[in-house]
Amino acid sequence: MTSRPTLTKAGPGTGEPGPGLQAGLKNRHLSMIAIGGVIGAGLFVGSSSGIATAGPGILLSYALVGTLVVLVMRMLGEMSAANPTSGSFSAHADRALGRWAGFSIGWLYWFFWVVVLAVEATAGAKILEGWIPAVPQWGWALIVMVVLTATNLVSVGSYGEFEFWFAGIKVVAIGAFILTGGLAVFGVLPGVDSDKAGFGNLTDHGGFLPNGPGTILTGVLLVVFSFMGSEIATLAAGESENPRQAVTKSTNSIIWRIGVFYLGSIFVVVTLLPWNDASIEKEGSYVAALDSLGIAHAGQIMNVIVLTSVLSCLNSGLYTASRMAFSLGERGDAPKAFARTTSRGVPLAAIVSSVVFGFVAVFFNYRFPDSVFLFLVNSSGAVALFVWLVICFSQLRMRRIIQREAPEKLVVRMWLYPYLTWATAALIVFVLGYMLTDTEGESSGRTTVLLSLLVAAAVVAVALVKEKPAKKETVHSRTTAG
Repeated sequence: MTSRPTLTKAGPGTGEPGPGLQAGLKNRHLSMIAIGGVIGAGLFVGSSSGIATAGPGILLSYALVGTLVVLVMRMLGEMSAANPTSGSFSAHADRALGRWAGFSIGWLYWFFWVVVLAVEATAGAKILEGWIPAVPQWGWALIVMVVLTATNLVSVGSYGEFEFWFAGIKVVAIGAFILTGGLAVFGVLPGVDSDKAGFGNLTDHGGFLPNGPGTILTGVLLVVFSFMGSEIATLAAGESENPRQAVTKSTNSIIWRIGVFYLGSIFVVVTLLPWNDASIEKEGSYVAALDSLGIAHAGQIMNVIVLTSVLSCLNSGLYTASRMAFSLGERGDAPKAFARTTSRGVPLAAIVSSVVFGFVAVFFNYRFPDSVFLFLVNSSGAVALFVWLVICFSQLRMRRIIQREAPEKLVVRMWLYPYLTWATAALIVFVLGYMLTDTEGESSGRTTVLLSLLVAAAVVAVALVKEKPAKKETVHSRTTAG
């Protein structure tokens, strides 16, 4: 089994290479990382297009994707509780499917997050430039990246502390939104007379599915990528004091987290306003909902919340990319320098290389937005689905391995194994196939899938070529020994 990184208590830094990652994340850090990990900026920014496409039926799209994520995270939780590691699903794939699988999905996941760094840095820079236009947008992107890089370089504890507060703000904001909106829908919010709010909005404007049942699947394509990040807790658990307990807790709470934050908040939006209200697309779903209640400065309030989500995503993205690079280095699938840590347990080279690629991607976003950067975004767009598919196939084999070698470690079990695992894999393949039917725009589903498959094929080819010398060496050593 892939060995778990060495964990030690955080100690004073001396600048000398350390023994490995350190258990610097506290229980409250892990709890908030798990809760906040499912709340991405995409929920606030991207939900309006889904509502405009599917109407109130977008709730079914979110429920379908949410169910998919719950099942995938249950599988990942089973494997990670048995073997907590900073490599998470990449390390599990390495053991269950082969070295090529761990190498491929690890590097694809790293690629996904370093591109996300550029996307989120640009999104945050746009908001900050609107507040302080004296600093150019590229300047704000640089400042944001430098600050969060410094945070990650200090210690894993500083990452956890920043993420605790970022995620806390998101959780409080959505909780307040759901409570305020819910009271308005029932007509009991003091001082607010919202004539548009009511459960009638679910059916009064062309029905629950005003554009037909097919829009449920179209909605799935629009919302599926906003769920990426729910797996971060299983990577971070490797640097906690009790990894197995942390993984078990985050896995068991995934259902209510998705139910409350995604389905709950979207339900409030589509009951506060008619789905076809022009303000939803013009202002954004959450801003439009707050405006309908007469809440002053709703746009600026949401900008603060979105900026917090962007910073949270940047912080976690850099952490996640660096830990995946660390794990790849530790397994010999990346430069050995990636697996070296400072005495504070920080994988310096892994962090710096990840942020350098992120800076390069930011440059491409400003210099070649419609060519190079568009390619980067499209070619990483389907990686989330590839990761989920690999988790399914890994769990199918890993369950048998764990049962044979250490059945007592099965503290989390996938439901209805193996039938529900196969059904989940089939649903993911179906979503990928359905994306191929979407041909509208430069970032269409077909373009995203085909370019992502192209990059994935290239990475797999490298993995297979890399694996051949290793196999020959193994055979030679066995022959020599014989």
